[in-house]
Amino acid sequence: MNYETHRQETGRKEVGNPTIFGRFPNSQTGHLCDIVRPKVSTDLDYEGELAIIIGKPGRYISRENAMDHIAGYACYNDGSVRDYQYHTHQFTPGKNFPETGALGPWMITPDEVGELAALTIRTTVNGTTVQEATFGDMIFDVPSIIEYCSSFTRLEPGDVIATGTPGGVGAKRQPPLWLKPGDAVEVQIDKIGTLRNGITDEVVP
Repeated sequence: MNYETHRQETGRKEVGNPTIFGRFPNSQTGHLCDIVRPKVSTDLDYEGELAIIIGKPGRYISRENAMDHIAGYACYNDGSVRDYQYHTHQFTPGKNFPETGALGPWMITPDEVGELAALTIRTTVNGTTVQEATFGDMIFDVPSIIEYCSSFTRLEPGDVIATGTPGGVGAKRQPPLWLKPGDAVEVQIDKIGTLRNGITDEVVP
């Protein structure tokens, strides 16, 4: 809920702090790997996001010092199994199916990226743009997110924080745009790169 366009399309109230949930390690996948649609659902959605990779540990990091703790940035696709996400008010089940969250294609250091606010993030499905925004549209900027997350946990090198998605998710379209096997999804971020993933069905032995 970190872009106003997404907050509005979900109908959620304005809040004073970021919405946070965790992802298990086996829910991740990489660049040019397939995102896996689980056998128990067809409500698989995309969420293009900026990922922050932590390089310096810290607790109670101030927003003034937050950028010193960043090793680099990457693209993220926070693939979401929406019916499981909406079973309760807790997001965890819908965000943790194996191989649904994609990170890549590489890490770019902050000195190569420069100021974030004017950079554009764009998500495409089969070549059609479905999400587009600049990082200046974030409700909570990167230093605020690091400050907040480090207040409840010690951030460690290698930790990844995904910073939220713009409006345009498949679940809020009419009709909904669910990802299906054979689809190709790209998350493109200026100066950072393009994360590419196909979609495949889960194969259960």
